[in-house]
Amino acid sequence: MHGPAEGEAKLRYGMNEFEVVRPGHFVRCAVTGVRIPLADLSYWNAEVQEPYASAEIAQARAKELGEADPS
Repeated sequence: MHGPAEGEAKLRYGMNEFEVVRPGHFVRCAVTGVRIPLADLSYWNAEVQEPYASAEIAQARAKELGEADPS
């Protein structure tokens, strides 16, 4: 049986770190929907509370949002 900690996590994104609100193993990229293991999560936007699978996706989304540089 799988517990909630083995599924999708819910995070609160800060400028340089994130806080786990609901434990889990992964989050989903806000743009592509791909699973991102928490250990691999490096890119997110704290202002809009979105995680991204890569720097390229984060930069493209920042452009869409009219931002210069995502956190």
